[in-house]
Amino acid sequence: MPKDSVLTVSQLNRYIKSLFDQNLLLKDVFLRGEISNFKGQYASGHFYFTLKEKDAAIKAVMFRSYASKVRFTPENGMTVLVRGEVGVYERDGVYQIYCREMQPDGAGDLSVAFEQLKKKLAEEGLFDQAHKKAIPRFPQVIGIITAKTGAALQDMLNILQRRYPSVIVLVRSVLVQGEKSAQDLCQAVRQMDQLGLCDLLIIGRGGGSVEDLWSFNDENLAREIYSCRTPVISAVGHEIDFTICDFVADLRAPTPSAAAELAVPDSKQLQFQLFSYERQMAQKMQNKIQMLEGKFERQRNLSDRFQSQLAALSAKIEGFRNHQALRSPYYAVEREQLRLQERKIRLDAMMQAKMELEQAKLKKAAGILDSLSPLQVMSRGFSVVSLQGKTVSHVSQLTPGDVVSIRMTDGTTSARILPKEEKE
Repeated sequence: MPKDSVLTVSQLNRYIKSLFDQNLLLKDVFLRGEISNFKGQYASGHFYFTLKEKDAAIKAVMFRSYASKVRFTPENGMTVLVRGEVGVYERDGVYQIYCREMQPDGAGDLSVAFEQLKKKLAEEGLFDQAHKKAIPRFPQVIGIITAKTGAALQDMLNILQRRYPSVIVLVRSVLVQGEKSAQDLCQAVRQMDQLGLCDLLIIGRGGGSVEDLWSFNDENLAREIYSCRTPVISAVGHEIDFTICDFVADLRAPTPSAAAELAVPDSKQLQFQLFSYERQMAQKMQNKIQMLEGKFERQRNLSDRFQSQLAALSAKIEGFRNHQALRSPYYAVEREQLRLQERKIRLDAMMQAKMELEQAKLKKAAGILDSLSPLQVMSRGFSVVSLQGKTVSHVSQLTPGDVVSIRMTDGTTSARILPKEEKE
């Protein structure tokens, strides 16, 4: 055999590699197959695996620059579509496909990534109902984490002002979509919670595509919400949209507007309930007074009957004393008369004490009822200030030049709010 016709292994592999490199059809190949022998090199970030079907297989590699763009985690047994270049690994003489893109076959990569993360966090207990905090019924300060330019913010502010005007709203403007939005959302949740100023946080945005809402599926954001000490309402997208943020939050609202409705009570409904309670209390007090008056009347009637019986008994004794047959035994008669008089004195004293006790109870009940009267509160110097028919409870509701109405115990008057310089 001529020596010049003998090739080294390296020469052969290099030659075969050049043949692959010259074939333009192998430069951009779409391939479907089932993943097996998957090895995710976490240090390097590369993916090494095999794509196989029933009777064939090919080795595959996906370098970190491309693997970092895959939004789901490849798993053994998963059927995928890949796009890449077929070439030869010269050292081992093995041909393989160098993947540039990968997506699940059938379902979209975002859908698979969502389900994978949802399953992972559920198994860790981040969605457990036992961990969820109660939403305060009467929050004084609410923090809203959303885009300041979005319509969702204005909708929430309008609803909060209409339903519960006394609530204070702190807005933390954030990016709600884009490459840096997830990091911005995480930082906002952490900052608002650490400040400790809010009784409740609302995080969300208006509707959009799956890609637009993807920042709210971020794993780091889910863990920030889970560890947040402040109760959180998630309000992302429309009613049909679900994100990881919805599952980990303490309460999920179908829309941002619904979140505002769930966050605060209706002040008008509260006023109606208070007025209803006041009427019920007044009615109960009136019923109690009527009951005591009836009891007092029955006691007085009983006293009158005792007095009548005593008078009749005295008259009978007097008749016995004047009877012709009993004129002589005066001692026995006088003794009985003294005993009756003593009983009469004790009975009078008992009746007087009973009447005084019942009168004291009646006076106490009347005093309690009188102390509950709004007019009684005004008589101690308090007054009610209103502006355009609405009660004013905070100085921040007034501006210089406003004309307010002041209701006192004997009538109503008006006053104008002066600027600070004129007040001094």
